[in-house]
Amino acid sequence: MRSILFALSLFLVACGQETPKVNINNGSIAPTFQTFRTDGHPAHFPAAYAGKPLVIRFWADWCKFCEGEMKAIEEVYRRYQSQSQPLEILAVNTGQDKKTIDAFVQKIGIGYPVLLDENSRIAKSYGVVGLPTTFFIDRKGIVRSKIVGEADAATFERHVRELLQ
Repeated sequence: MRSILFALSLFLVACGQETPKVNINNGSIAPTFQTFRTDGHPAHFPAAYAGKPLVIRFWADWCKFCEGEMKAIEEVYRRYQSQSQPLEILAVNTGQDKKTIDAFVQKIGIGYPVLLDENSRIAKSYGVVGLPTTFFIDRKGIVRSKIVGEADAATFERHVRELLQ
């Protein structure tokens, strides 16, 4: 009987603390955040990226779709680095520690910045419910498109071209 009462009280407490669902979609203003890159440099959005097109993607090393997609994104990222307005990509790791992240990034060999989100606060502010999730944000900080789940290089590049127009 005690265990039933305990479980019921936990359920009631949990219900009272439910946070509203966040739904960031096309046309939404991208939520601001501050964190650190894995190289120790601070990352402030939108301050450090004002006036630049930006891709923010959420991932984790346990995500079976993230590794291949991150490698495909690296190819697109490198192609767009030579442009007058280079493509900015931020890979926000969701819920993992720096040691785990660094090992994974070294294994797959990506060059775009990787950000820490150990408590998943940034992911929650973007309404991320599954990984990978990618947001394409214009120069004014407005979300122009979003991909939930895995995308191949061609799909990712199509979104990038639309963002850069």
